[in-house]
Amino acid sequence: MASKPGILTDWPWKPLGSFKYVILAPWMAHGTYQFIAKGPGERDFSYFLILPFLLERMLHNQIWISLSRHRTAKGNNRILDRGIEFEQVDRESNWDDQILLTAILLYMTHWTIPQASHLPFWKTDGVIITVLIHALVVEYIYYWLHRALHHHFLYSRYHSHHHSSIVTEPISSIVHPFAEHIAYAMLFAIPMYTTVLTRTASIASIVAYTTYIDFMNNMGHCNFELIPSRLFTIFPPLKYLMYTPSFHSLHHTQFRTNYCLFMPIYDYIYGTMDESTNATYETSLQKVEDSPDVVHLTHMTTVESIYHLRLGSASLASRHYSPKRYLRIMWPLTLASVVWTWTYGHSFVLERNAFKKLKLQSWVIPRYNVHYRLPWRTEAINALIEEAILDANQKGVKVLTLGLLNQGEKLNEHGELFIQKHRDLRTKLVDGSSLAVAVVLRSIPKGTSQVLLGGNLNKLACAIAHALCATGIQVNVASKDEHEKLKRSLNGKEGGNLIHSRTFSQKIWLVGDELAEEEQKKAPKGTLFIPFSQFPPKQIRKDCLYHGTPAMIAPKSFNNLDSCENWLPRRVMSAWRVAGIVHALEGWNVNECGSMMFDIEKAWEASLQHGFRPLVLRPCEATRD
Repeated sequence: MASKPGILTDWPWKPLGSFKYVILAPWMAHGTYQFIAKGPGERDFSYFLILPFLLERMLHNQIWISLSRHRTAKGNNRILDRGIEFEQVDRESNWDDQILLTAILLYMTHWTIPQASHLPFWKTDGVIITVLIHALVVEYIYYWLHRALHHHFLYSRYHSHHHSSIVTEPISSIVHPFAEHIAYAMLFAIPMYTTVLTRTASIASIVAYTTYIDFMNNMGHCNFELIPSRLFTIFPPLKYLMYTPSFHSLHHTQFRTNYCLFMPIYDYIYGTMDESTNATYETSLQKVEDSPDVVHLTHMTTVESIYHLRLGSASLASRHYSPKRYLRIMWPLTLASVVWTWTYGHSFVLERNAFKKLKLQSWVIPRYNVHYRLPWRTEAINALIEEAILDANQKGVKVLTLGLLNQGEKLNEHGELFIQKHRDLRTKLVDGSSLAVAVVLRSIPKGTSQVLLGGNLNKLACAIAHALCATGIQVNVASKDEHEKLKRSLNGKEGGNLIHSRTFSQKIWLVGDELAEEEQKKAPKGTLFIPFSQFPPKQIRKDCLYHGTPAMIAPKSFNNLDSCENWLPRRVMSAWRVAGIVHALEGWNVNECGSMMFDIEKAWEASLQHGFRPLVLRPCEATRD
């Protein structure tokens, strides 16, 4: 928000929240009805197409959003290397308000101006008039309007809201106070209303002009340079007619230069072009893809998790996961994403971070949880993981952590498969089990004398049982087979604290994957469930407490942290992911995968020394249905 918000700062439909699109319902229903009820000669395509055009604009913007976040995460041609804070994500979450406003204005124009109805698809003279008015009138007025908005009075009340985003994203281009958007709407309406009143308007001219504005706005704020220099070599005057992303990026860092809308000619004429424009452009073009020090290799979870990736929706990705009913109506896009992930044969870069001297990236295996549970997909998934590991090794990555199900015991023996197959790997593989165990142990309330170990007892469960039995805490196991398995790995003294339990009276349950609902129902009232798996258990007991998955709070020097772990609160990272970062910071030249587990206390102390803090969650704060 602006430093001193002026009148008409908030959008009038802000109180409606997610239901704001109900404003368009009467027009959408009327337009659809007329299109269906009237005959071919009476149908008004220009009226009916307003809704599809609105959807097309949203898709256009989303494509730019995803492209920008992917490219800036990879690093090639990136303009600014700074990260994006959660405050900016929240501030820009209403980017679709401008699209909603445009739809309202188009509907109102159609109803109030007779010439705006029954528009033809194409009129050449209308297209020419639109181009000329934009270049000679709109660009000129915008230049001086923009300079006026940088006057202290208007800047502090309105335009500073937009400039709060130093590192821009495509959606930053349309995040302004309501009053400022009204001014822009009046400005951009000049060519369109001129053609309407002179009866030269067409569907093509209005759609193309609006799409041009969207395209140039998104491009100018995408934070990576994509305009090849050969275009300016072939046609030198182009530098006066089209700006570049680096050109406008300088406006957000220098504030008093590069004021133009899309055509820099007026900055040249009035001497406001930034002196470093050409140098910034050349530097951005020469930037190569980042070579990270640490890679966290994760994967998709549910089919709707595509929307919770930062490549999809930064707003959803930055919030605690909860099922969204409105995502169900997006099933065509969801289905398309499923098909894409099924056919896409490589991991992709999701996000980047920097911490101390390390460059961090998250890579995603384009497969869902369900794929990992299909035995006949094991070989294909391991091939994807292996390819990512070899790619990381080639890029000089120091540490790669296997996140979520990528480290499954049945899948690849916690990564041991890749160590045995590629003994010359320079990249160290880490499953993060030592730090995860440390977090679980410290989640157990002080004074606890006994716990129940349930669910799938994996590598972590064995380590937890060892640690608890060594400290004199009684560990109860319901399964006789699991009890015998654990018993064989304990010495005589520790083994005395391992009990095959036929009752379920313990108030502290340490649970892994595949904890059956029937088992949960046997827990006494008030039981605390502490998961040692990467996925929190499904909550079916309202009279019990559920702790979050092993996780730690990241230092403030981390910026926007997103991943497939959206059931975690903001600035919180899974213990497995933290383990890889600490591994690289400490320079430990060993793998932690397979049966190998690093020193639990050493991993814990190192994480604290580097600024990570244990997470204390309220009951039921980290659930996933």
